[in-house]
Amino acid sequence: MKTPESWKSKAIDLKEFIKYSKASVVSKTLVDKGTGTLTLFSFAKGQGLSEHTAPYDAVVQVLDGQAELVIGGKPVKTLPGELVIMPANIPHSLRAVTKFKMLLTMIREK
Repeated sequence: MKTPESWKSKAIDLKEFIKYSKASVVSKTLVDKGTGTLTLFSFAKGQGLSEHTAPYDAVVQVLDGQAELVIGGKPVKTLPGELVIMPANIPHSLRAVTKFKMLLTMIREK
C-alpha cells in the first residue's frame, strides 16, 4: 500500500488520526516499505490480537488507553507514552484493557 501524498510533509496528531469503532479493531497503514511499516491501530475495550509471531522486531508505541501484551508468555501492562519492543519470532498477543490506540513499527531485516 502506498502512503497517500496528502499525509506526507505535514505534522500528524496520531491520537486524532484514527478513530475508535464500537466493539472492533481499526488499523491505518501510514508507511509500507520493504524496510518496514508504520501502522496506527485503535482497539475497543476488550478487543485485541490473538497470539502470533512475526519474523521481525516490532515496536508498540502507546498513544491512548491501556493494554496488556503477552510476550513469550510474560504479561506486559502498558500506559500512554510507553514503548514496548517485541522481539522477532517470539509469540505475542494484545488485549485492550480500556479503549486503546497504538502506533506499531515493524522493522524488517534483509
